[in-house]
Amino acid sequence: MKKLANKPTRRLLWLAALGLVIVAGLVLGFREPPALVDTAEAQRGSFRVLVEEEGRTRLADRYDVSAPVSGHLSRVRLEPGDHVERGDPLFIVHPLYAAPLDARSRAQAEASLGRAEAMLAATRSYVEAEEARAELARKELERVRPLAQAGHLSADLLDRAETEARRADAALRSTRFAVDVARHERDNARATLAVTGGTDDVAPLTVNAPLDATVLRRPRQSEGAVQAGEPVLVLGDLNSLEVEVDVLSRDAVRIRPGMPVLLSRWGGDDDLVGTVRRVEPAGFTRVSALGVEEQRVWVLVDIDLEPALAAGLGDGYRVEAAFVLRDSDDILQIPVSAVFRDDQGWATYVVEQGRASLRRLEIGERSGLRAEVLDGLTAGEQVILHPGQDIRSGRRIRLR
Repeated sequence: MKKLANKPTRRLLWLAALGLVIVAGLVLGFREPPALVDTAEAQRGSFRVLVEEEGRTRLADRYDVSAPVSGHLSRVRLEPGDHVERGDPLFIVHPLYAAPLDARSRAQAEASLGRAEAMLAATRSYVEAEEARAELARKELERVRPLAQAGHLSADLLDRAETEARRADAALRSTRFAVDVARHERDNARATLAVTGGTDDVAPLTVNAPLDATVLRRPRQSEGAVQAGEPVLVLGDLNSLEVEVDVLSRDAVRIRPGMPVLLSRWGGDDDLVGTVRRVEPAGFTRVSALGVEEQRVWVLVDIDLEPALAAGLGDGYRVEAAFVLRDSDDILQIPVSAVFRDDQGWATYVVEQGRASLRRLEIGERSGLRAEVLDGLTAGEQVILHPGQDIRSGRRIRLR
């Protein structure tokens, strides 16, 4: 009798166990699977905020050398890239027969000569003023540098003094070039009077280089007729090479003179180092490739000329400029792809015990693919990259 009583009890236990297994299987079968995610670690490290734009090199001083008189141009032998010294012959023009000048025309030609001589005298006085300014800037730099190296003055004051010294030297070179050009204009005015005296025997006119420069372009090469004022050669001083970059106006307000600039993808192995010299006060409108009107501003950058010229960088070459707005160390940061914004501000999902946990953040500046975290995370925590709509707080996750 006892064996008969235990038999139904065992059967019930087996059926109950089977039911529990079936229920557990159904629960596991219909449970939401873990989401596959990619993660990254919140880290401390160097943080650099950049404004990157495309720019091009240009010469601050360039000169169009034209035919001083109408006549017959001999073949131009100089090639683009040739270096010329001041006074070197550039090309020869055989003037046309010039009819005698009447009293009015001669008076005008003499007035042009007088104006050219007066301009030459004025530019010489400008040179004296710029020499004094450059000397003052050099003395100021000599005074500031040892004080800054000793820690009595800030590095910012030293940077300003160096920038002012470079600016004064550049201005002095420019005014000296202006003297050469004014002298060239005076010689042209004298030549105009010399070849308009009404004689058939007019000597060929040789046009000489007004300054030490490099031939940039050659608008005319072949022999033939030429009109007065027609460009024949374009000269420039490669030592005045600089970079011009047009940036969005919202970025231009954050750029200041003296700010460092990194120049890349110009053809060399290493980046060139530059310094912002001037941010233009007036902007302009440009239509982007997507058809959107943009307000942009020109920014001029002085570059380290020695490696640039040694590598063959010239006028009108493409470069990519990165303006360094901020360069800091030991900054807590995470990838920008882990950060999103909702009605309450910035947030991210943190991995906690195999589940996603929503975390509110205070975000600082962003640079490229990284974002500065001011509050809400600690170094070493794992954040979820590219969280989609299927990610929510508390859901189980699994790394890819």
